[in-house]
Amino acid sequence: MKQRYCNPFTDFGFKKLFGEEAHKDLLVDFLNALLPPKHRIRNLEYTKNEATGATQLDRKAIFDIACTGENGERFIVELQKAKQNFFKDRSVFYATFPIREQAERGDSWNFELAAVYCIGILDFVFDEDRTNADYLHFVQLKNQHNRIFYDKLTFVYLEMPKFTKSEYELTTQMDKWLYFIRHVSRLDGIPTVLQERIFEEAFRAAEIAQFNQGEAKEYEASLKYYRDLQNVMDTAIEEAQAKGLAKGLEQGREEKRERERDIARNLTKLGLSLCDIAAATGLSEEEIRRL
Repeated sequence: MKQRYCNPFTDFGFKKLFGEEAHKDLLVDFLNALLPPKHRIRNLEYTKNEATGATQLDRKAIFDIACTGENGERFIVELQKAKQNFFKDRSVFYATFPIREQAERGDSWNFELAAVYCIGILDFVFDEDRTNADYLHFVQLKNQHNRIFYDKLTFVYLEMPKFTKSEYELTTQMDKWLYFIRHVSRLDGIPTVLQERIFEEAFRAAEIAQFNQGEAKEYEASLKYYRDLQNVMDTAIEEAQAKGLAKGLEQGREEKRERERDIARNLTKLGLSLCDIAAATGLSEEEIRRL
């Protein structure tokens, strides 16, 4: 069956839902479902998604979505489709740009900063948290007594594969958003639990039939890239599993042979014949002689 709604894990789908001025209230509602009460926002302004360093030689950062809240809070919202080496390092590096851009010229600036949030929607699971059921990671700077040292820099990571709630288990607004993001591309209508204004708007924005010709082509290209990436990752996982299985089987065979050798050595000490030991262990008489 052809999809009715676009896949938010594609670059086009993600920005269509959360990166367009026409649907800005979707991003506001999603962020407010994540943020602590003191940093809730009523409005925001999209900013350029490319940040540069102090000189032309400095490394650039290109964000999926960058925006500023009404009180100056900075938000970077990133969709990460696959594991990446040093992903957390990249998150910290990206956080330096909205921090530095707040610096005011002159000597009178007192260094007061607005809050910075780096939010990662991940289509994978951190290796170190694979056995941990938590899908939401809320990270801030703490001291040796586990008390918050600085609450204006926050990293939020959502491990989407771990979110397995059914529509009947959704209780919070965050639950509803995660269910929408994870399942919308496989739905053919709006579930009862999501029949409220903000999600009805989200479903309209995601409806492929409403895309113009250019948007439809762009989405198809984005979807192809996403599927190709998924196929590459699936193949890599299958190959790794096959190698691991082969290695495990060989290791098991070697351990079995070593146990047979130990048994043969003990039977030799008891004075049994080579023929009897071979029958008991499955080893050849020649191999038993070498022992």
